[in-house]
Parts: sequence; C-alpha cells; structure tokens
Amino acid sequence: MRTPSVKPPVTGLADLRTESRIIATPWSRMVRGIGLGQHPVGYDAAAADRIRHTFAALSARGVEQNAYARFARLLAEFALEHAVSGAADPARMQEIVAQAQAHPNPYFRVMAWCIAMDAFGKLGLGDELISLPGTDIAGELPAAVDAIEPDRIRDENSGRHGHYERLSASSAMFLAMAQLGLGHRLTSGRRNYLLDALDLLDSVPSPFFRGRGGSVLMSAVALLGHEDLWRAGGRDRIAETLNYLDRSGPGVTVPVFPQPMSRAFVEIYPLLTMLNTIAMSGRATEYLHHGRDRLAQADELLRALRPVERTHMGLYYIMALHNLGRLEDQLPAYDDFVEELVGEWRNIDPGRNYFLNGISYAYLIQAAVFTGRSDLVTDDFLNRLVDCFPDLDRTDDDRVNRPYPFAYALNVLAEVGRDHLLFEPRPAYGGACAIDWVISRLSPGAHREPRLYMLHHALIGYALRLRSPAPEAPVFRNFRFAADKLATGRAIRD
Repeated sequence: MRTPSVKPPVTGLADLRTESRIIATPWSRMVRGIGLGQHPVGYDAAAADRIRHTFAALSARGVEQNAYARFARLLAEFALEHAVSGAADPARMQEIVAQAQAHPNPYFRVMAWCIAMDAFGKLGLGDELISLPGTDIAGELPAAVDAIEPDRIRDENSGRHGHYERLSASSAMFLAMAQLGLGHRLTSGRRNYLLDALDLLDSVPSPFFRGRGGSVLMSAVALLGHEDLWRAGGRDRIAETLNYLDRSGPGVTVPVFPQPMSRAFVEIYPLLTMLNTIAMSGRATEYLHHGRDRLAQADELLRALRPVERTHMGLYYIMALHNLGRLEDQLPAYDDFVEELVGEWRNIDPGRNYFLNGISYAYLIQAAVFTGRSDLVTDDFLNRLVDCFPDLDRTDDDRVNRPYPFAYALNVLAEVGRDHLLFEPRPAYGGACAIDWVISRLSPGAHREPRLYMLHHALIGYALRLRSPAPEAPVFRNFRFAADKLATGRAIRD
C-alpha cells in the first residue's frame, strides 16, 4: 500500500463508534445537522485559527445578518474556547440558546436547538444547559416541531415533501434529547412524541423521502430503546415502508435532483438507509426477506448505477452490510470493491456540477477512511478536489449552490487533517486561498445562496472535533447492533 496522504480519524470499520455507524454519511451532518463533531481529536490551535478565519470572512460578507449564521459562530467559538479552558459561562450558553430560538423559520429553529443540545452534550455540559434559567427544552422544542408545516421546503422538490421536514426535525429532536439523557421525557408524559412522529410517515408521499427520512426516524426510535413502537397499533412501520418503496408507476411521487439521476439511484438510496435501520433491529433477518430478498435487491440496484452515482451510494452500502454483519458474504471481493469505488475519482470532474459530481469526492474520501484504505486518497485526488470550485461558475445554479459541495469538502478534509489545503494560496484561485475565494463570491449577505447553512454545519462540526476525546453518550455507548450481539455470542461459544 502507498503511504497515505491523510491522517485518518479511524483505522477501519471496526474502529467506528456507534454514532458513526448510525449517522455515517456526510448527508446527515451537512444537510440535516445531526451527528456533528464525530471523531474528537483534541485542541489544535492552527485548526482553531482556520475556523475563526472562515467565520470572520463570512461576517465581512454580511452573512451574520442571518440568525442561523450568528448562532453558528457563537456555538463554534464557545466550543473552541471550552476546548482550551473548559470554560462554561452560563451567560454565553444562554446567548447561544437565544440565537437558536431567534430564527423565524421553525425548521431552522429546531435544527439550531438540536445542534446546540448535541454540542453541549458532547462538551459535557448537558446538565448546565438543562439548568439554564428560563430554558424549557422538553416544552419549547416539541412546540417548535409542531409548528413546522408541510411542503414548505423551497428547492427542486417543492410540493413533493409532505411532512418530510417535520419528520426530519423530529428525528433531530430525538437524537438531541437522547444525547442529553432526556429520552425518557419523550414517552413519559401525556403525549408519546415517538409514536406521533412515526405517524408522520403516512404524510410523506414520495417513497424516496419516506424511506430516507423514515429510516433516520426509526433508527432514533430504536436507539432510544423503543423498537417496539415500530409495531405499535397492530402495524409494522418497517414492513410498511419497504412495501411503499416497492411502489412504481403512475401516481408515485418521484423526486427531482439537480442533475438527472437513474431510476436505480432513486430506488437504492432509501433502500440502503432502511437496511441500516434494519441492522438495529432484533428482527433483521425477517425484514431482510420482507417481500423479497432485500440484499439481493440492493446488489442488483448497485450494479445498475452509473459509476458517478455509485460514488454516492458506495459508503451507504458498505455501512449497511457492516452493521448487518453481512459484509463478508455479500462482498467477498471487498477490497477490490473499495479500490474500484474510490478509484473512480480519476474519471469524475468534481467541478462539472455542484451535486452529482460536486459531492462525490467527499463520499469517496469518507469511504476510503472508514474502510481503512486511506492509502487510496492521494495528493492528486485531494488537489483536484480543492481546485475544482472555480469551475462551478459555469451556471447560475451551480454558482449559488457552491457552498453545498464546499461544505462537504471542508468537512471531510478537516476529518482527514488536510483542510489546510483550502487555506493556502493556490494558482487555481489566482494566488488566493480557496476559502477566501469561495466566500468572496457569495452574494452580499449570502441572500442568494440557499444552502450556506451547510458550511456553518461543517464549521460547527470541526470546532466540536477539537474537544478532548471522551466516551460517547450512554445512549450510544450502551446500544448494540443485533449482528454484534450474535458475533459476541459465537465468540463466547467458540
């Protein structure tokens, strides 16, 4: 093997913590803001300077007119200072909470709330957050979730979401409350919030969104120890969702993507996320054969993908098989699969478009690192990613959405210790550094860039990673995948 160009945060799949196995891919962290700050490494002054430099550049561009941007900077700065001094000023915490509550959009208000809760929990300040004067997490957060109305997302799928946004916000709320040890509050009062959220599945019309969003929701419910609620009321929401994924033909709501995607992509994405949820169940074997052989279906769909589509789905596939304990029998040529998957970077221009090509390299780097094949991430690979962003001036759509792939790039480069490449002068940017060049191209106040919040998520996640390594929250630490229990039992018998 070649000497790796990166510093991987893990040595391979066996080294992953539970949170990373459940919330494994960049989509969850960058788009939904859940699972930020995985793989803590300890304080690094140079990294902290880069984070602060980025926030300063964003502020100079007028971005902090937005409450979410102010919230992100305050939280990241708090995390950086706490990593050095252990400081936990209640007034500073209160200011962060106030900014989280200030966003006029209820979805972003919930997202900020949940990110703050998760962050304070990871910093060991959950009790301090709960005891802040005037803070009623168990009352205010569910009320904000309830205020999220259907079909309010303004993107290429406007009108196709139903209650997808509220369902996703519920998942974030459950994970955040679990991080703080407040999961019991979700089922102990007059209202069972877990069951209410599961009922939202019926109000998400697209099989794609129902499967992808529902998988995160049902994973959160299982993590909290309530897998039984999947089958509450004589129903089986895993089986029902799998049945719904099998729907096709007229009348089925099909998602729209920034670039045309194959039918196989539309079908495999929610299936793989559901397989990862099924891995958390004690009835995994039953669900894997519900309606059809679901692993055979996944294999068939993966083979039908175009190579560039496979770069997005490869990591999902690997993680699902790993968590199911089926990696060995489903991918006997596992190492060859990883090499072919990651090696596809040579055939993909990451600057061709912001979505299909633009985020592919981040998925490939993550896949290489998680599988213990960091040697596949070469300097040429990294340089091509870092230098691609000027090419996204080709269309207005690519230009205003440039923060999307840039956030993915910053996130993954920080995780592998190579984000400094974004902060050094480069010929591709006329002697400027990538971070300054990209931010300087934002519209004033970033009013035209709808996905700038992803860059804020990347920065918050990076700041949280600079905390000292510590055990996961008990809700993650105490969870066991069914396949792991089975493997442990076999080892004991042997």
